[in-house]
Order: sequence, then structure tokens, then C-alpha cells
Amino acid sequence: VHLVESGGGLVQAGGSLRLSCAASGETFGINVMGWYRQAPGKQRELVATFTSGDGTTYYADSVKGRFTIFRDNAKNTMYLQMNSLKPEDTAVYYCNAAIVAGDYGKDYWGKGTLVTVSS
Repeated sequence: VHLVESGGGLVQAGGSLRLSCAASGETFGINVMGWYRQAPGKQRELVATFTSGDGTTYYADSVKGRFTIFRDNAKNTMYLQMNSLKPEDTAVYYCNAAIVAGDYGKDYWGKGTLVTVSS
């Protein structure tokens, strides 16, 4: 599975960006996709996930109400709409795709896209 993120950039606080993650390869079986981010000097943290089977979503408290995760299955692409951006949202954002089945799990990562929010 190959994941390619795009859409990062520089934006002022209060602005918006939409990140995209295009998936290719053996994507059959992937049932959870998500976005993680890593700010300078910090550990990578979970931002949001989307579960294919029932369409449920999860958001970190820090982004609830501001970010929306969604998928376009026809395009095999996942998105993260980010509104009301804050300087603390500055990070490299990574796309993750996972196969979770009972005790079996395997995940894939993109190379990341940088989001910089200026104050």
C-alpha cells in the first residue's frame, strides 16, 4: 500500500487547509484510516480516524469541532478538512492506513506533509 499526502502549507491562524491522502496498491482489507501529526520536539499524536465498516470517526480533543475527516471511496482518497487553525496545529501530518482484524494488525504510513500556522 502506497500513501501520498498533499495539501500542506503555510496558513495564518484562523485559516483553513484541506489535506489529502491518496492510497494505491493492495488497499483491499484496509478498514481504518487516520491522520497523525508530529510537532517539532514532540511525539507523534493521533489526530483523527475513520473506520470503514461503520463510518465512525474519532477526533483528538484538541481538534474536535475544527477538523473533519472523510473519505472518497471512488478516488481511494482520504481527507482532513482543517478549519480555525491555530499555531499549535503546526506539525508534519501523516496519513495512516491500517488493517485491523481480531489479533491481526498491519499499518502503512505516508511520508507526511508539513502544516505551518502563523500567529
